Amino acid sequence: MTSAHPRAAGAPPVSLTRSYELCRRLNARYGRSYYLATLLLPAWKRPHVHALYGFARYADEIVDSFTVTGDRAAALDRLAGRLAPALAGEATGDPVLPAFAQTVRCFGIDHADIRAFLASMRADLTVTRYATYDDLLGYMEGSAAAIGTMMLPVLEPLPGLAERAREPARQLGLAFQLTNFLRDVAEDLARGRVYLPLADLDRFGVSVADLGRPAAGAALRELLAFEAERARGHYRRAREGVDMLTPSSRPCVRAACELYGGILDRIEAAGYDVLRGRTTVPRRRRLVVFARHLVASAAADRAERRAPAGTGPRR
Repeated sequence: MTSAHPRAAGAPPVSLTRSYELCRRLNARYGRSYYLATLLLPAWKRPHVHALYGFARYADEIVDSFTVTGDRAAALDRLAGRLAPALAGEATGDPVLPAFAQTVRCFGIDHADIRAFLASMRADLTVTRYATYDDLLGYMEGSAAAIGTMMLPVLEPLPGLAERAREPARQLGLAFQLTNFLRDVAEDLARGRVYLPLADLDRFGVSVADLGRPAAGAALRELLAFEAERARGHYRRAREGVDMLTPSSRPCVRAACELYGGILDRIEAAGYDVLRGRTTVPRRRRLVVFARHLVASAAADRAERRAPAGTGPRR
């Protein structure tokens, strides 16, 4: 396994402190923009967001870290086998599951979302192409939308708005993942996967072989511009839910949208040629976005701490 996926077999039980810290490190190392946005949350919320990220990264590493499908399937089975007892409160030697299970219990996170996520991870073992965008959305329902809805209780919808906030949370997950798919076309192809719908490739006259060329041709650039606008639609629908969250969570979500949306801006600025190298938002730009939202984050956190008892969200 890779360094992002520590061994668990035969290990002694892991403390919650160690588990939450490992999840934080995974987030900081592999989700730099997202991790930066989490620093805008009140301190008590951050470990729970890290725990959810850590679990998702942990499972994703299983899918990507083996060359033999049977090995990956067996590893996912072992993870699922350790997960059920952990969710029931049993101690585990798995480094990530104690924090994840504690967060799931604390916030009453729907186990159906967890099952949907793991089902999509398992699909990655055998499904390498998606015929239409609706087919791709079926995959992203588990791999992305479910992550958004798992995060939602930690971000605290305002009283009475939890159900309404669920759809924007789904859309946020879809927006982030589609952005990743556009950025990682070449990397995904190297793993044998194509996350651009085949119907869209046909529509724009793009072949799968075109995705592995040193530079993007005109047809591929047009296709990526089309998919980028689709991603922007998901971002627009996701932003509708920001004001449904408790104020102390809003700067984090706004910054995350801006940072991930910034990847789309960089792709556009490069003429949609994602094959020449991985598109990133420069560190200076990330820090500017962070600083712009920091004042609002601190003010919202102070206001909630000083609110009279019974007037703010429960913690």
